[in-house]
Amino acid sequence: MNKLLWTVQILLAALFLFAGGFKLVTPVEEMLKQMPVALPGWFLQFVGICEVLGGVGLVLPSALRIKPGLTPLAAAGLVIIMIGATVITIMGGMGATAVLPLVTGLLLVFIAYGRLRLVPITPAKTPERAYKASFPS
Repeated sequence: MNKLLWTVQILLAALFLFAGGFKLVTPVEEMLKQMPVALPGWFLQFVGICEVLGGVGLVLPSALRIKPGLTPLAAAGLVIIMIGATVITIMGGMGATAVLPLVTGLLLVFIAYGRLRLVPITPAKTPERAYKASFPS
C-alpha cells in the first residue's frame, strides 16, 4: 500500500507541477481562449500557484519526513480545486471530459485518506534524523 501511495503521490505531483506551471507561464489571454467558462485572469494565476504548491506538498513533506501531516492537507486542498475543475468543465458543456478532474480528485482523496489513516508517515524526531532517513548510508 505504501508503494502504491508513493507512486500516485509522485504522478499527481508531476501533474500539478506541470498544470500549475503552465498556468503561471502562459499569458492570461491565451488561457482564456481555451476556457469553457470565462474566469478572471488573476483567479487562473491563483489556481496555478495553488497547484504548484499542492504538487510540492504531495511529496516533499513526506519524503523529508518533516511535517508529513502536510501531505494529506495538500491532497485535500487539491481535491477542492478538482471539484471546481469538474464543475466548470460540466458547466462548459463538456461532460465527458469532466471525468479527468473527477478521477484526479478521487485519487487525491485516496492519498489524503491513505496518508492520514492507512499508512501515515511518521515525522523525524530531529533534523539530523530526517537527513539520515532521506539519505541512508
